[in-house]
Amino acid sequence: MTGLGKKLNVTGSRTILTTLDEVRAASVAVANQAQRMLTIFTHDLEPLLYDQTAFLDAAKRLVLARSYAKVRVLVADPSRTIWEGNKFFGMARRLTGCIELRNIHKTIAPNPSAFLIADDRALLYRLQASRWEGIAEMSDQAVVRKYVGYFDEVWRASEPESGLRQMHL
Repeated sequence: MTGLGKKLNVTGSRTILTTLDEVRAASVAVANQAQRMLTIFTHDLEPLLYDQTAFLDAAKRLVLARSYAKVRVLVADPSRTIWEGNKFFGMARRLTGCIELRNIHKTIAPNPSAFLIADDRALLYRLQASRWEGIAEMSDQAVVRKYVGYFDEVWRASEPESGLRQMHL
């Protein structure tokens, strides 16, 4: 994992990811790049990624260190999150002014991918959310903006996450 961390911290690097450990390391590296915004597109808040202490610490550090920092999360299927519990979801409930969750609206065509974006500069992307294969791109703004644009479009069309909270209570 040390070698992967070095690869991910190199400016302009694109790293191919194939294992859970590599994706975990990449998620923390991307989260640590964020200065203003962390953007997450996920199917179920993936506990193997987003419930890990290193990622939670990076997200918490972002929103607590900067009053303007935000985390936006789009969740396709919140049922697993609700029934199994989720540390990230718990943190979001405590930091409601900084972390906003929305369920992807039912009218949005299903998208099998999952991604994490830091500001407009770093990206962790997996074509299939059910698999660990993907890429980490640490500075290709053109690629990152493409996914930010898609996320923003779905974000605007999706319902606020109040239903997710009501189901959790």
